[in-house]
Amino acid sequence: MIKKMGEYFSGWAEKYMPDPFLFAILLTFVTMILGIIFTNHNLFDMCKFWHKGFWALLKFSMQMCLILVTGYALATTKAVKLVIDKLANIPKTGSGAVALVALVAIIAGLINWGLGLIVGALMAREVGIRGYQNKVPMHYPLLGAAGYAGLAVWHGGLSGSAPLLVATKGHFLESQIGIIPVSKTLFSPLNIVVAIFCILVLPYIFKLLTPSDPDKIIPINQIIPDLDKLLEEEKPDESEENRKKTFAARIENSMVLSLMTGIAGMAIVVWYFATKGFKLNLNIVNFTFLFLGIILHKTPINYVKAINEGTKGCSGIILQFPFYSGIMGMMKFSGLIVIIAGWFVAISNQYTYPVFTFISAAFVNIFVPSGGGQWAVQGPVVVKAAHVLGVSLPKAIMALAYGDQWTNLFQPFWALALLGLTGLKARQIMGYCMAVMLMGAAFFIIALLVVPA
Repeated sequence: MIKKMGEYFSGWAEKYMPDPFLFAILLTFVTMILGIIFTNHNLFDMCKFWHKGFWALLKFSMQMCLILVTGYALATTKAVKLVIDKLANIPKTGSGAVALVALVAIIAGLINWGLGLIVGALMAREVGIRGYQNKVPMHYPLLGAAGYAGLAVWHGGLSGSAPLLVATKGHFLESQIGIIPVSKTLFSPLNIVVAIFCILVLPYIFKLLTPSDPDKIIPINQIIPDLDKLLEEEKPDESEENRKKTFAARIENSMVLSLMTGIAGMAIVVWYFATKGFKLNLNIVNFTFLFLGIILHKTPINYVKAINEGTKGCSGIILQFPFYSGIMGMMKFSGLIVIIAGWFVAISNQYTYPVFTFISAAFVNIFVPSGGGQWAVQGPVVVKAAHVLGVSLPKAIMALAYGDQWTNLFQPFWALALLGLTGLKARQIMGYCMAVMLMGAAFFIIALLVVPA
């Protein structure tokens, strides 16, 4: 049954899933129409709200680009790549390969969403290559979908936007809820149970989606036709500048300079945690990954090259994030998001509210595919309703986090970097992701009903 579900949604996505940018455009017009229908605003009002929100999250966009780029740079260090190479040699079957890719992506995603996305993409690509070289049939689109699994768990991990934001002094809801430490959200019994489920069960679900019909298996060489050429060993390209051992070349390749810079940065990281405790936020995560990457890349020029490669994955974020920010503007300034959240609040009580928060967040994430951005517009509604209904604030926050992350398996926005690295198209992986999304939703509902925060 699971295989048939995967095949059905894969076929549906191949036919109907548009390019991610067109997806953003379509959602823009859908939001406009919903705003006109359910609020007291006309089309021009909605266009003004769209414009007002278009550039509202530039700071957050930069944080997202940095977390992606620094995560990529760290994932492409020799130390991390060595681990990926060793892992890629483990699978002996196509289904085992899918489970392994999903497991690695999920663990990395719980550490950091950018790291999970990039490591998942690199694992999918490398495992696909090993399958091709060893003549083991591997369904490359499913490997790509498994590599995206980290984005289905990230908001309950160490880089989760909402839990980190409410743990940061000066956050916009501090006057209403104070500072909520991550010990009550990310390290709560609820989130530990959810993390264990994601690590143990999701890879198995992905494994069961492997096509049994050999004719339906698409190997990596059918997605990347020039794969053999890309795999040819290339001799190191020693530039004239390096051969002359110029002063500039020596500085660029100075291990001492990288080590000094990296140690200085990591000293601040140690000081931060020693004086503030384990208080994670987006800035300290980016800072840590930046200087750890500088150390592991050994020389400044190596790190510069890694960053240059990593920024290619940001193109989709740069183009599409303002459009989603505009959608957020319409949702926020028209009052549409309050109306949508209010629908769920109206049918909730103290026990069911976390579940309906999960469902509403999952729906809103399709229009606002940003954990921090979604918390910015939906957070006040969640907090107010939790106070009124007497619901645990940490549980309400994690319910929103789970809903936000879970429909990433339907929303292709964050898959842009993975698609660029693997050569796959959104429609080739999203069908499998949607099958996993539907099968796993029941667990989150049960966990929110019975497990304490």
